[in-house]
Amino acid sequence: MSGTSLDGIDAVLADFSSSSPSLLHACYQAYDPNLRNRLLELHLPGHDELHRAAMVGNELAHHYAQAVAELLRQSSIKTAEVAAIGCHGQTVRHCPQPGRGYTIQLFNPALLVELSGIAVVADFRSRDIAAGGQGAPLVPAFHKVLFGHPHVHRAIVNIGGISNITDLPTSSEVTGFDCGPGNIMMDAWCLRHTGNTYDNNGSWAASGEVIPALIDKLRAMPFFSLPPPKSAGREIFNLPWLESCLAGDEHPVDVAATLLQLTVESIAESISDHFPQVTEVYLCGGGARNGALVGRMHKAMSGKKVELTDCLGIDADWLEAFAFAWLAKQAMSGIPASLPSVTGAVGARLLGAIYPN
Repeated sequence: MSGTSLDGIDAVLADFSSSSPSLLHACYQAYDPNLRNRLLELHLPGHDELHRAAMVGNELAHHYAQAVAELLRQSSIKTAEVAAIGCHGQTVRHCPQPGRGYTIQLFNPALLVELSGIAVVADFRSRDIAAGGQGAPLVPAFHKVLFGHPHVHRAIVNIGGISNITDLPTSSEVTGFDCGPGNIMMDAWCLRHTGNTYDNNGSWAASGEVIPALIDKLRAMPFFSLPPPKSAGREIFNLPWLESCLAGDEHPVDVAATLLQLTVESIAESISDHFPQVTEVYLCGGGARNGALVGRMHKAMSGKKVELTDCLGIDADWLEAFAFAWLAKQAMSGIPASLPSVTGAVGARLLGAIYPN
Protein backbone atom coordinates (compact mmCIF):
# COMPACT_ATOMS: atom_id res chain seq x y z
CA MET A 1 0.00 0.00 0.00
CA SER A 2 1.22 3.50 -0.88
CA GLY A 3 -1.36 6.09 0.06
CA THR A 4 -2.32 9.72 -0.29
CA SER A 5 0.37 10.86 2.13
CA LEU A 6 3.05 9.89 -0.44
CA ASP A 7 5.49 8.89 2.26
CA GLY A 8 6.35 5.41 1.01
CA ILE A 9 5.33 1.76 0.72
CA ASP A 10 3.82 -0.42 3.43
CA ALA A 11 4.31 -4.13 2.67
CA VAL A 12 2.77 -6.91 4.73
CA LEU A 13 2.79 -10.68 4.56
CA ALA A 14 -0.67 -12.02 5.39
CA ASP A 15 -1.95 -15.55 6.02
CA PHE A 16 -5.62 -16.27 5.25
CA SER A 17 -5.46 -20.05 5.57
CA SER A 18 -7.54 -20.05 8.77
CA SER A 19 -10.76 -18.31 9.81
CA SER A 20 -8.73 -15.67 11.67
CA PRO A 21 -6.47 -13.65 9.30
CA SER A 22 -2.88 -13.31 10.48
CA LEU A 23 -0.38 -10.55 9.80
CA LEU A 24 2.93 -12.42 9.74
CA HIS A 25 5.46 -9.75 8.88
CA ALA A 26 5.69 -6.14 7.70
CA CYS A 27 8.23 -3.71 6.35
CA TYR A 28 8.33 -0.11 5.13
CA GLN A 29 10.17 1.48 2.21
CA ALA A 30 10.29 5.28 2.11
CA TYR A 31 9.91 7.28 -1.09
CA ASP A 32 12.91 9.43 -1.92
CA PRO A 33 12.10 13.16 -2.22
CA ASN A 34 12.58 13.18 -5.99
CA LEU A 35 10.01 10.42 -6.55
CA ARG A 36 7.59 12.06 -4.14
CA ASN A 37 7.89 15.39 -5.95
CA ARG A 38 7.31 13.79 -9.35
CA LEU A 39 4.21 12.05 -8.04
CA LEU A 40 2.93 15.31 -6.60
CA GLU A 41 3.47 17.03 -9.96
CA LEU A 42 1.33 14.37 -11.66
CA HIS A 43 -1.66 15.38 -9.55
CA LEU A 44 -1.95 18.41 -11.85
CA PRO A 45 -1.97 18.72 -15.65
CA GLY A 46 1.48 19.26 -17.12
CA HIS A 47 3.77 18.82 -20.12
CA ASP A 48 3.96 15.25 -21.51
CA GLU A 49 2.15 13.94 -18.45
CA LEU A 50 1.06 10.66 -20.09
CA HIS A 51 4.68 9.69 -20.74
CA ARG A 52 5.77 10.86 -17.30
CA ALA A 53 2.97 8.91 -15.66
CA ALA A 54 3.87 5.73 -17.54
CA MET A 55 7.53 6.03 -16.64
CA VAL A 56 6.74 6.66 -12.97
CA GLY A 57 4.40 3.66 -13.08
CA ASN A 58 7.28 1.49 -14.24
CA GLU A 59 9.52 2.96 -11.56
CA LEU A 60 6.91 2.25 -8.89
CA ALA A 61 6.71 -1.38 -10.05
CA HIS A 62 10.43 -1.69 -9.34
CA HIS A 63 10.00 -0.11 -5.89
CA TYR A 64 7.09 -2.44 -5.08
CA ALA A 65 9.15 -5.43 -6.24
CA GLN A 66 11.99 -4.35 -3.96
CA ALA A 67 9.59 -4.02 -1.04
CA VAL A 68 8.21 -7.52 -1.69
CA ALA A 69 11.71 -8.99 -1.97
CA GLU A 70 12.78 -7.37 1.30
CA LEU A 71 9.62 -8.54 3.05
CA LEU A 72 10.19 -12.13 1.94
CA ARG A 73 13.88 -11.94 2.85
CA GLN A 74 13.11 -10.76 6.36
CA SER A 75 10.41 -13.39 6.87
CA SER A 76 12.33 -16.27 5.22
CA ILE A 77 9.35 -17.00 2.96
CA LYS A 78 9.98 -18.26 -0.58
CA THR A 79 8.34 -16.63 -3.59
CA ALA A 80 6.58 -19.88 -4.49
CA GLU A 81 4.79 -19.83 -1.13
CA VAL A 82 3.00 -16.55 -1.94
CA ALA A 83 -0.38 -16.81 -3.68
CA ALA A 84 -0.58 -13.20 -4.87
CA ILE A 85 0.46 -9.61 -4.34
CA GLY A 86 -2.35 -7.14 -3.75
CA CYS A 87 -0.97 -3.79 -4.88
CA HIS A 88 -3.01 -0.60 -4.69
CA GLY A 89 -0.73 1.64 -6.74
CA GLN A 90 -0.28 5.38 -6.23
CA THR A 91 -3.43 7.47 -6.63
CA VAL A 92 -2.99 10.61 -8.74
CA ARG A 93 -6.66 11.18 -9.65
CA HIS A 94 -9.85 10.18 -7.88
CA CYS A 95 -12.97 11.61 -9.51
CA PRO A 96 -15.98 9.36 -8.84
CA GLN A 97 -18.70 11.54 -10.39
CA PRO A 98 -21.83 9.54 -11.27
CA GLY A 99 -21.88 8.40 -14.89
CA ARG A 100 -18.43 9.78 -15.76
CA GLY A 101 -16.28 8.82 -12.82
CA TYR A 102 -12.78 7.44 -12.92
CA THR A 103 -9.83 6.79 -10.65
CA ILE A 104 -6.13 6.44 -11.51
CA GLN A 105 -3.63 4.51 -9.42
CA LEU A 106 -0.21 4.58 -11.07
CA PHE A 107 2.02 1.54 -11.47
CA ASN A 108 2.61 -1.25 -13.97
CA PRO A 109 1.14 -4.48 -12.57
CA ALA A 110 2.34 -6.59 -15.52
CA LEU A 111 5.90 -5.46 -14.84
CA LEU A 112 5.51 -6.24 -11.14
CA VAL A 113 4.56 -9.83 -12.06
CA GLU A 114 7.70 -10.13 -14.19
CA LEU A 115 9.92 -8.63 -11.49
CA SER A 116 8.50 -10.62 -8.58
CA GLY A 117 7.46 -13.92 -10.15
CA ILE A 118 4.16 -13.65 -8.23
CA ALA A 119 0.61 -13.04 -9.47
CA VAL A 120 -0.59 -9.48 -8.92
CA VAL A 121 -4.04 -8.10 -8.18
CA ALA A 122 -4.40 -4.39 -8.98
CA ASP A 123 -6.95 -1.69 -9.90
CA PHE A 124 -9.23 -2.30 -6.92
CA ARG A 125 -11.35 0.85 -7.24
CA SER A 126 -12.47 1.04 -10.88
CA ARG A 127 -15.15 -1.65 -10.80
CA ASP A 128 -16.99 -0.06 -7.89
CA ILE A 129 -16.93 3.32 -9.64
CA ALA A 130 -18.22 1.70 -12.84
CA ALA A 131 -21.11 0.34 -10.75
CA GLY A 132 -21.99 3.84 -9.58
CA GLY A 133 -19.97 3.82 -6.36
CA GLN A 134 -17.35 6.09 -4.90
CA GLY A 135 -14.59 3.48 -5.18
CA ALA A 136 -13.65 4.36 -1.60
CA PRO A 137 -13.28 3.55 1.16
CA LEU A 138 -12.75 -0.15 0.38
CA VAL A 139 -11.41 -1.32 3.74
CA PRO A 140 -14.67 -1.44 5.79
CA ALA A 141 -15.45 -5.01 4.64
CA PHE A 142 -12.12 -6.14 6.09
CA HIS A 143 -12.67 -4.09 9.23
CA LYS A 144 -15.85 -6.11 9.75
CA VAL A 145 -13.90 -9.38 9.42
CA LEU A 146 -11.27 -8.28 11.92
CA PHE A 147 -13.11 -6.08 14.38
CA GLY A 148 -16.85 -6.72 14.19
CA HIS A 149 -18.29 -7.52 17.64
CA PRO A 150 -21.71 -9.03 18.43
CA HIS A 151 -22.29 -6.82 21.47
CA VAL A 152 -20.09 -3.71 21.10
CA HIS A 153 -20.80 -0.92 18.59
CA ARG A 154 -17.40 0.09 17.23
CA ALA A 155 -16.02 2.58 14.73
CA ILE A 156 -12.65 2.22 13.00
CA VAL A 157 -11.03 5.49 11.95
CA ASN A 158 -8.20 5.37 9.44
CA ILE A 159 -6.19 8.61 9.53
CA GLY A 160 -4.03 8.46 6.42
CA GLY A 161 -3.73 11.30 3.95
CA ILE A 162 -7.53 11.33 4.03
CA SER A 163 -9.54 10.26 7.09
CA ASN A 164 -12.24 7.64 6.71
CA ILE A 165 -14.63 6.00 9.14
CA THR A 166 -16.04 2.47 9.28
CA ASP A 167 -19.16 1.97 11.38
CA LEU A 168 -19.45 -1.55 12.83
CA PRO A 169 -22.87 -1.88 14.49
CA THR A 170 -23.75 -5.07 16.35
CA SER A 171 -26.56 -6.19 14.04
CA SER A 172 -27.21 -3.84 11.09
CA GLU A 173 -25.11 -3.37 7.95
CA VAL A 174 -21.63 -1.87 7.90
CA THR A 175 -21.33 1.68 6.60
CA GLY A 176 -18.55 4.22 6.25
CA PHE A 177 -17.16 7.12 4.24
CA ASP A 178 -14.27 9.53 3.79
CA CYS A 179 -14.87 12.33 6.27
CA GLY A 180 -12.14 14.87 5.47
CA PRO A 181 -8.40 15.50 5.54
CA GLY A 182 -6.25 13.27 7.69
CA ASN A 183 -2.56 14.11 7.40
CA ILE A 184 -2.62 15.56 3.90
CA MET A 185 -3.00 19.24 4.81
CA MET A 186 -0.90 19.07 7.97
CA ASP A 187 1.96 17.42 6.06
CA ALA A 188 1.85 19.89 3.17
CA TRP A 189 1.87 22.91 5.50
CA CYS A 190 4.63 21.43 7.64
CA LEU A 191 6.82 20.78 4.59
CA ARG A 192 6.35 24.31 3.32
CA HIS A 193 7.24 26.02 6.60
CA THR A 194 9.66 23.65 8.35
CA GLY A 195 11.16 21.54 5.57
CA ASN A 196 9.98 18.37 7.32
CA THR A 197 7.63 16.01 5.50
CA TYR A 198 5.46 15.64 8.62
CA ASP A 199 5.00 17.14 12.09
CA ASN A 200 6.54 14.54 14.39
CA ASN A 201 3.99 13.66 17.09
CA GLY A 202 2.14 16.87 16.26
CA SER A 203 4.56 18.84 18.42
CA TRP A 204 4.75 21.86 16.10
CA ALA A 205 0.97 22.13 15.79
CA ALA A 206 0.58 21.64 19.54
CA SER A 207 2.68 24.76 20.15
CA GLY A 208 0.26 26.94 18.17
CA GLU A 209 -3.23 28.30 18.75
CA VAL A 210 -6.32 27.35 16.77
CA ILE A 211 -7.64 30.25 14.65
CA PRO A 212 -11.47 30.21 15.00
CA ALA A 213 -12.14 32.31 11.88
CA LEU A 214 -9.93 30.07 9.77
CA ILE A 215 -11.43 26.82 10.93
CA ASP A 216 -14.89 28.24 10.19
CA LYS A 217 -13.79 29.04 6.62
CA LEU A 218 -12.29 25.59 6.16
CA ARG A 219 -15.38 23.85 7.54
CA ALA A 220 -17.52 25.81 5.07
CA MET A 221 -16.19 23.67 2.21
CA PRO A 222 -19.21 21.89 0.65
CA PHE A 223 -17.60 18.45 1.05
CA PHE A 224 -18.15 18.48 4.80
CA SER A 225 -21.91 18.95 4.48
CA LEU A 226 -22.37 16.32 1.75
CA PRO A 227 -24.21 13.21 2.90
CA PRO A 228 -22.50 9.83 2.55
CA PRO A 229 -21.47 8.02 0.45
CA LYS A 230 -18.56 10.32 -0.33
CA SER A 231 -14.81 10.13 -0.90
CA ALA A 232 -12.02 12.66 -1.20
CA GLY A 233 -8.43 13.22 -2.30
CA ARG A 234 -5.95 15.89 -3.31
CA GLU A 235 -8.45 17.14 -5.88
CA ILE A 236 -10.38 18.62 -2.93
CA PHE A 237 -7.88 19.09 -0.11
CA ASN A 238 -4.75 20.93 -1.24
CA LEU A 239 -2.65 24.01 -0.53
CA PRO A 240 -4.44 26.30 -3.04
CA TRP A 241 -7.71 25.59 -1.20
CA LEU A 242 -6.07 26.40 2.14
CA GLU A 243 -4.49 29.57 0.75
CA SER A 244 -7.90 30.75 -0.49
CA CYS A 245 -9.08 30.70 3.13
CA LEU A 246 -6.11 32.58 4.63
CA ALA A 247 -6.12 36.27 5.45
CA GLY A 248 -2.35 36.39 5.01
CA ASP A 249 -1.28 37.54 8.45
CA GLU A 250 -1.61 34.19 10.27
CA HIS A 251 1.37 32.71 12.07
CA PRO A 252 2.30 29.42 10.33
CA VAL A 253 2.30 27.51 13.61
CA ASP A 254 -1.27 28.67 14.31
CA VAL A 255 -2.36 27.48 10.87
CA ALA A 256 -0.76 24.13 11.71
CA ALA A 257 -2.74 23.99 14.95
CA THR A 258 -5.92 24.83 13.05
CA LEU A 259 -5.33 22.10 10.46
CA LEU A 260 -4.83 19.54 13.21
CA GLN A 261 -8.07 20.67 14.81
CA LEU A 262 -9.84 20.44 11.44
CA THR A 263 -8.88 16.77 11.19
CA VAL A 264 -10.08 16.09 14.73
CA GLU A 265 -13.39 17.94 14.34
CA SER A 266 -14.26 16.41 10.97
CA ILE A 267 -13.81 12.92 12.44
CA ALA A 268 -15.54 13.56 15.76
CA GLU A 269 -18.51 15.37 14.23
CA SER A 270 -18.94 12.71 11.54
CA ILE A 271 -19.22 10.07 14.24
CA SER A 272 -21.61 12.10 16.39
CA ASP A 273 -23.78 13.05 13.38
CA HIS A 274 -23.93 9.65 11.66
CA PHE A 275 -23.01 7.02 14.26
CA PRO A 276 -24.03 8.43 17.65
CA GLN A 277 -24.50 4.97 19.19
CA VAL A 278 -20.79 4.08 18.77
CA THR A 279 -19.20 3.33 22.14
CA GLU A 280 -15.66 2.37 21.05
CA VAL A 281 -13.47 4.16 18.50
CA TYR A 282 -10.25 2.60 17.23
CA LEU A 283 -7.66 4.59 15.29
CA CYS A 284 -5.23 3.41 12.63
CA GLY A 285 -3.03 4.90 9.91
CA GLY A 286 -0.15 7.33 10.27
CA GLY A 287 -2.26 9.88 12.14
CA ALA A 288 -2.74 7.39 14.95
CA ARG A 289 0.94 8.00 15.82
CA ASN A 290 0.36 11.76 16.18
CA GLY A 291 0.17 12.20 19.94
CA ALA A 292 -1.28 15.71 19.78
CA LEU A 293 -4.01 14.59 17.41
CA VAL A 294 -4.90 11.51 19.46
CA GLY A 295 -5.01 13.61 22.63
CA ARG A 296 -7.52 15.97 21.04
CA MET A 297 -9.54 13.01 19.75
CA HIS A 298 -9.99 11.82 23.34
CA LYS A 299 -11.32 15.25 24.31
CA ALA A 300 -13.54 15.59 21.24
CA MET A 301 -15.16 12.20 21.83
CA SER A 302 -15.53 12.32 25.58
CA GLY A 303 -17.63 9.43 26.83
CA LYS A 304 -16.42 7.03 24.16
CA LYS A 305 -13.49 4.67 24.43
CA VAL A 306 -10.75 5.87 22.05
CA GLU A 307 -7.77 3.59 21.42
CA LEU A 308 -5.48 2.43 18.62
CA THR A 309 -6.20 -0.80 16.75
CA ASP A 310 -3.04 -2.10 18.43
CA CYS A 311 -5.33 -2.82 21.39
CA LEU A 312 -7.26 -5.24 19.16
CA GLY A 313 -4.11 -7.03 18.06
CA ILE A 314 -3.45 -5.25 14.74
CA ASP A 315 -0.70 -2.64 14.52
CA ALA A 316 -2.24 0.65 13.39
CA ASP A 317 0.60 1.24 10.90
CA TRP A 318 -0.09 -1.89 8.85
CA LEU A 319 -3.87 -2.25 8.82
CA GLU A 320 -4.52 -0.71 5.41
CA ALA A 321 -1.86 -2.81 3.65
CA PHE A 322 -3.31 -5.86 5.44
CA ALA A 323 -6.74 -4.90 4.04
CA PHE A 324 -5.48 -4.82 0.46
CA ALA A 325 -3.87 -8.22 0.92
CA TRP A 326 -7.34 -9.45 1.95
CA LEU A 327 -8.96 -7.74 -1.04
CA ALA A 328 -6.47 -9.55 -3.31
CA LYS A 329 -7.34 -12.85 -1.65
CA GLN A 330 -11.05 -12.19 -2.24
CA ALA A 331 -10.38 -11.42 -5.91
CA MET A 332 -8.29 -14.58 -6.36
CA SER A 333 -11.15 -16.54 -4.76
CA GLY A 334 -13.79 -14.91 -6.97
CA ILE A 335 -15.61 -13.37 -4.01
CA PRO A 336 -17.14 -9.84 -4.22
CA ALA A 337 -15.56 -7.59 -1.62
CA SER A 338 -17.23 -4.21 -2.04
CA LEU A 339 -19.95 -2.90 0.26
CA PRO A 340 -22.68 -0.92 -1.54
CA SER A 341 -23.76 0.39 1.87
CA VAL A 342 -20.37 2.16 2.02
CA THR A 343 -19.62 3.22 -1.55
CA GLY A 344 -23.14 3.66 -2.94
CA ALA A 345 -22.61 1.24 -5.84
CA VAL A 346 -25.65 -0.55 -7.28
CA GLY A 347 -24.40 -3.88 -5.94
CA ALA A 348 -21.46 -5.80 -4.54
CA ARG A 349 -18.66 -6.33 -7.05
CA LEU A 350 -15.50 -8.42 -7.34
CA LEU A 351 -12.71 -5.87 -6.94
CA GLY A 352 -9.35 -6.00 -8.68
CA ALA A 353 -7.81 -7.07 -11.99
CA ILE A 354 -5.72 -10.25 -11.80
CA TYR A 355 -2.36 -10.50 -13.57
CA PRO A 356 -1.34 -14.19 -13.32
CA ASN A 357 2.29 -15.25 -13.06
